[in-house]
Amino acid sequence: MGTIFEEKKQKISDCLLALDLDGTLTNSKKQITPVVRWALKLFMAMGGRVVLASGRPTYGIMPLAEELELKQKGGYILAYNGGCLTDCKTGRILYQQVLDSDAVQTLACQAKEYQVNIMTYQDQYIITQHPQDQYCLEEKRINHMEIKKTDNFAKDVTFPVTKCLMTAESSYLETVEKRMQSYWKERLTICRSAPYFLEITARGIDKAQALNRLLNHLGMRQENLIACGDGFNDQSMIAFAGIGVAMANGQKEVKQAAEYIAPSNDEDGIADVVGRLIENSRS
Repeated sequence: MGTIFEEKKQKISDCLLALDLDGTLTNSKKQITPVVRWALKLFMAMGGRVVLASGRPTYGIMPLAEELELKQKGGYILAYNGGCLTDCKTGRILYQQVLDSDAVQTLACQAKEYQVNIMTYQDQYIITQHPQDQYCLEEKRINHMEIKKTDNFAKDVTFPVTKCLMTAESSYLETVEKRMQSYWKERLTICRSAPYFLEITARGIDKAQALNRLLNHLGMRQENLIACGDGFNDQSMIAFAGIGVAMANGQKEVKQAAEYIAPSNDEDGIADVVGRLIENSRS
C-alpha cells in the first residue's frame, strides 16, 4: 500500500502548502534549516504556493516570510491562528476578525482571577502588565518583538485586538483552558498552541476556517491543501486538509488527526514532505 502522497498525487502548481512555524517549519533554534529552505524554494519554483499559518502576530511571521521570499513568489501569511490573512505579494489584508472590546475587558478580569499573565499585540509591541513573565519573554524571543508594559491591561488596551494570549505553567493552564472554554462556550475560540500558551480569538477563528477562505479566494479545492503542524492549534487544519501532516515531535492528539507523520522539525521534516509531494506529483 502506497503513502498518502501516492494516493492523492497532484500537480505541484495545484498545491497550497500550509505550514505551522514553531515546531514545524523551524527547528528547535527557531530557524529554517538550509535543507528545508532549499526544498520550499524548489516547491515554489515549480508553481506551488506556501502559506505560513501560525498563532504568531503578523509582525512575528514577517521575517520568515522574507527569508522565504514570499513577497516575490506570491505566498500568504495566516496570523493569530486565522484571525488575520495577508497576501504577501500585495500586502493586502484578505481577512481580519478582531475581538469585541467587552470580551477583552472580561478576559483581563479572568486573567487576574486565575492568576495567569495576559498579553496582546500592537504593531511591533507585546502589551502586558508582567513583562518579566518567563512565557512573555519566550513570546518576545520567538517573535522578535519588544514588550511594552502597562499598569492596567483592561484600561489601556483600547485598540483593536485580534488575539489575546494567556500564559502559565502547562498543567495549570490546562485547567484554566477548561474553565475558559466552559465560560465562553462558542462565543470565543480558545485553544493552546503550546502547553504554556492559551490562544484566545474571536468566535469561529481557527486555521482551518482561514485556509478555507484562502482556498475560495484562490479558486482552489480542499484536496489541494497540504497542512503541516505539531501543536493543538494545528489540529483543525490537519483534519481539514486534503493531506494532513503531523510532525514526529507533535502532540499525540495532533498525530491522531494526521494522515502522515513526518520526521521531526529537527530532522528537516518539511523537506521530507516537499520531497514526497514532488516525487509523486503528476506531470
